Amino acid sequence: MELLWPIIAILILALVFYTFRILREYERGVIFFLGRFQEVKGPGLIIVFPGIQQMVRVDLRTKVYDVPTQDVISRDNVSVKVSAVIYFRVTDAERAIIQVEDFFEATSQLAQTTLRSILGQHELDEMLAQRDKLNQGIQVLLDEQTESWGIKVITVEIKHIDIDESMIRAIAKQAEAERERRAKIIHAEGELEASAKLLEAAQVLSGQSQAMQLRYMQTLTEVAGERSSIIVFPMPIDLMEGWLKRD
Repeated sequence: MELLWPIIAILILALVFYTFRILREYERGVIFFLGRFQEVKGPGLIIVFPGIQQMVRVDLRTKVYDVPTQDVISRDNVSVKVSAVIYFRVTDAERAIIQVEDFFEATSQLAQTTLRSILGQHELDEMLAQRDKLNQGIQVLLDEQTESWGIKVITVEIKHIDIDESMIRAIAKQAEAERERRAKIIHAEGELEASAKLLEAAQVLSGQSQAMQLRYMQTLTEVAGERSSIIVFPMPIDLMEGWLKRD
């Protein structure tokens, strides 16, 4: 009889421990009654009857998943290694427990395959220059696929895109060639603009004989000032005709 009371006390404590549960503000309890879904409870103090009810805790806080480095082949057949990070949280505790066995593992595996699929549709230049656009595309696609699990994908961020060293040298050569091409285009555009201005000036001077004479004399003055030797210039006939008419 003396041993019976301690056993009864232990059973009562165990019953109280398994009957009364405390859920934090960010937790919810999915209750099953004889194996069938009953309701979602929490937060606070809830009662679960042992033997006929079971409770599964679900954390509603945002989870961070570091996607392992993935080997991706871009659309222009460049092999790169890409790593990313995903932020997601449970929005429906019932579906997160019932619709998928392990929502965290399922979301992580889906994130890896989606990352390879989306990036494989773009060229290397797009991966490097349009990272924000790719992040948004991956986030939208993941969110659509995880919605039925009660999961909300908040943000996807591509962290690193590692390129082979030989490919880095090839990209550097391509960038140098592009800079040279742009420099030649700018030089050609400058030459074209200058030739247009010269043609316009020639048309103005050809219409005014006095202006042509003044320009000729200005050129003689500039050349004479630069050289100390004697330079003989032929006298333009138009200039001579102007002087003869004056006489």
